[in-house]
Order: sequence, then C-alpha cells, then structure tokens
Amino acid sequence: MSARSHFTRVRGLRTHARVHGEGPAVVLVPGLGCASWMYARVARELARERTVYLYDPPGHGHSAAPPHGPATLADLADHLAAWLDAADLHGVPLFGHSLGAEIIFDLTARHPGLSPALIACAPTGIPENPSVAGQFLRLLRDLPRERPGLLLPGLAAYARCGPTRMLRLARDQSGHETGPLLSRIRVPTLLLDGTADPVVRSWTVRAIRHSIPHATIRRIEGGTHALTDSHPEAVARATLEFLGDRDEG
Repeated sequence: MSARSHFTRVRGLRTHARVHGEGPAVVLVPGLGCASWMYARVARELARERTVYLYDPPGHGHSAAPPHGPATLADLADHLAAWLDAADLHGVPLFGHSLGAEIIFDLTARHPGLSPALIACAPTGIPENPSVAGQFLRLLRDLPRERPGLLLPGLAAYARCGPTRMLRLARDQSGHETGPLLSRIRVPTLLLDGTADPVVRSWTVRAIRHSIPHATIRRIEGGTHALTDSHPEAVARATLEFLGDRDEG
C-alpha cells in the first residue's frame, strides 16, 4: 500500500504526518530539523505489521509553524500531545529518533498515560550533550558514515526547518532538564544504540537506561546516528519484537 498524507489542524497549525501501512498504530517523531520523508526506509519495514505515522513537528517537513516558534523542546512536546489527541492517536506507542526521543521522554513524563510504550532511537536526553558547536562537530564526523542517498532529503529537511529555528531549539536542548523527567517515565522503553554512532555515545544510552525504570537496550551493530536509514531492517525488527511482546503481555 502506498503512503498517504494526513493533515490535522492543531492549535491553529496545519500539522502533517505521512502514513504507511495498516494495523496497530505507531507514531515516529523525527530528530532536530528532520522531516517525515527522511524516515521512509524504516517506515516501509515497520508497515509490514503496523500503521506508521511519520509526524512532522511545527516548522518541520510539511507542517506549518507559528511566526516565532517553536522555541523550546517543551513547545514541541506539548504540540505532539495536542496532535495525538486531535488525530485520535491517544494511547499508541511512540518512536523517537535523536532529539525526537528526548521529546517523547518529556511528553511521557509530563503527560503520563498518553503512550503505553516508547522506542528511543539514538536518543539524546541527558545533560552530557555538548555545546551547539560540539554537536555540530559530532554531526560532521557522522556524515561520511551515512548512506549517500540520505544527503539530499536531509538537506531539503534542514532548509525547510531553517537555521534560525534549528539553532534556537539546539540552544534550548543544552539546558533542557531531561534528567529529572526520566525517572518519572513508567512505561516499557526500548533504547536503540547504534555502535558506529559518534553523536550519541553508548555510555549515554546506558545512562538513560539507568534513569528510566523500565528501559532496555538493543544494540544495532554498525548503526550510525541515522540508523533508521542505515539499518532500517534491524531497527524495525527490534521495534516490532518489542511491541509484539507488549501486545502479547
């Protein structure tokens, strides 16, 4: 089945998600500056068993943005919560990549009961995140490891989001108090750790696991930071097994 666009008006903003497949739903929240079209490879794999909503946050992908926002990660989490309600997706698992994982951590801690399970792929979310310049240098180290076919879709996504919005959110991330929020997450959580990721180190993922009461780690051998694109089959397999165990339970 081909993918289809799904638009919902949330707090006055036309909000987009790209929808793949059929079956129980899962929502994918992208990383900073990323867009729904960058996750097509993993969505196709997940869509073998699930309906996958590739959500575009405000100012990302095909979603509109307020004139001067979003300004903070909390803004993104609150919009995601409102969108889940408006799209009748309350109670579905959430999959977050990179900064998207930090968003679903924030959301679940502050809005308990909104999601029954989390999948955090190459997650940011503890204060070890370096300065904005440091993050940029790590991303430069990662670029040669990524699939060349991701370059143009990635550049298009970053151009759509714009450097001003990305810089504002990156600066907010450096002071985002995720640490205290992690211990408040009370749902099963899968952490996906790419072993070749120079952006989010394995010790970071282990620290997050120790902070979330019901978290487990699955290592993806050779996985880069964009392991949803570099290793979509392995990511989808780990995710579907995790969600299958939750369904059976």
